[in-house]
Amino acid sequence: MPNPPRLRAAALTATALLVSALLAGCSDDDSGDEDLTAQELSWKDCPSPSQAQGGGGSPSPLPGGGGWQCAKMKAPRDWNEPKGDTIELALIRARPSGDDSSRIGSLIFNFGGPGSSGVTTLPSFGPTYEKLRTRYDLVSFDPRGVGRSAPVLCENDQQLDAHFQQDATPDDAAERTELLNTTKEFNAACEENSERMLPHVRTTDAARDLDLMRQVLGDDKLHYFGISYGTELGGVYAHLFPKNVGRAVFDAVVDPTHTPEQNALGQAAGFQLALDNFAEDCASKAEGCPIGATAADVKERIAKLLKDLDSKPIPGVFPRELTETAATSGILEALYSKDFWEYLTQGLVQAYDGDGTILSMLADSANGRRENGEYSNIIPANVSINCADEKPRYTAEYVEQRLPEFRAASNLFGDALAWTMLSCTDWPVAGAADRPDVSAPGSAPILVVGNTGDPATPYEGARRMVQALGKGVGVELTYKGQGHGAYNSKNKCVQDAVNGYLLDGKVPAAGTVCS
Repeated sequence: MPNPPRLRAAALTATALLVSALLAGCSDDDSGDEDLTAQELSWKDCPSPSQAQGGGGSPSPLPGGGGWQCAKMKAPRDWNEPKGDTIELALIRARPSGDDSSRIGSLIFNFGGPGSSGVTTLPSFGPTYEKLRTRYDLVSFDPRGVGRSAPVLCENDQQLDAHFQQDATPDDAAERTELLNTTKEFNAACEENSERMLPHVRTTDAARDLDLMRQVLGDDKLHYFGISYGTELGGVYAHLFPKNVGRAVFDAVVDPTHTPEQNALGQAAGFQLALDNFAEDCASKAEGCPIGATAADVKERIAKLLKDLDSKPIPGVFPRELTETAATSGILEALYSKDFWEYLTQGLVQAYDGDGTILSMLADSANGRRENGEYSNIIPANVSINCADEKPRYTAEYVEQRLPEFRAASNLFGDALAWTMLSCTDWPVAGAADRPDVSAPGSAPILVVGNTGDPATPYEGARRMVQALGKGVGVELTYKGQGHGAYNSKNKCVQDAVNGYLLDGKVPAAGTVCS
């Protein structure tokens, strides 16, 4: 199971649990002496999403009418050679609903992953961000390596089906060897199909793209809303361009002080907490919990299901089976948001009756697979960006040594998340650093929002981000809630604080708590 994207684009719905994708955007045209900051974008009606973006139909009209517009922006393929070959980055925008006199500029969103397509995700949240559209152009983009922006491509759809069926929690030497071999095969396919892009998908590259985007959009400052991995991208931007930061919000915050191992361990504890909360919620229902009499019973039955699936999978989405690995992925996917707990309950009820369809669909959503069997490039992009960013390369022997600590963090998810540390083994490009540098002295205030029940980016990361940004930059706001992220929970206190800063420049008091 590859490293789960640090942000699951919260655009999941009950009817859109599957995603998919394909299409390139790489140009070998020499930009010569072209000034890329002076380029003019040609905004047009948005096409239907490509396979790499996840497929599906064109974005729905905006609330109150009006449509989304899309464009392509040229950027250097290699920022170390800014006059060399260029790539095209896909952008989407919604024009302000208010009058021009109150317009602040563009508000650029990154929904994380890394690997999530902003072009397909932003329209999914049109109503959620409608108030922000009164004074901003709402803008998002596919980061380099993602969607329509020179996407990284690795294995084909059939190979990916097999890849995600593998046993990702080896119990013996033979299974460990198989996991190592399939990881090498996946990574080799990425090199074969995307060799020219792999060295150029680092977060520092995307941050430079952001500053170019700011200039091309005509803004003196970057107004920014980053979610999950988008907070890491925003922090790296603030480090590189502190004087260019305008009004910025980081929500569902990645801990910038953590190594990949510490991130994986933190996620093990975070998802265990989410599972505990899910089990308690189910057991407390007056009408009874269909998957266990008590919270402990719920968790024990899930553990038994996974153990049974390890040796005897059950039918999933035809013709595939629900394996232990797929079921774990599906459960993790459902724990990203409290809105999906009911689907997790339904999936477990179904699985206990020998039908793995719902859990299999949830796993497909996590892996970017649509009902037609096509995959988006969210997983190839996720692995490629993480491995280009992260310097450590872990061995199977090292992972085995660390298993006890991971199991202590989560007896259910510890093994699966520990073995994700092998994702970058034999990766063809060296990782840039142990941790991202987000120190940003001289930056404008950045509102940093942490959620106490966040499984994917545990709450403690928000305070560490504030400390790492530096004195007078990070302003912490706490949301006592569940799920990945705070603003999209629709909590009024959180939304009022964020809107007050982005729309009116009112910085909340440090340490504000919303519940």
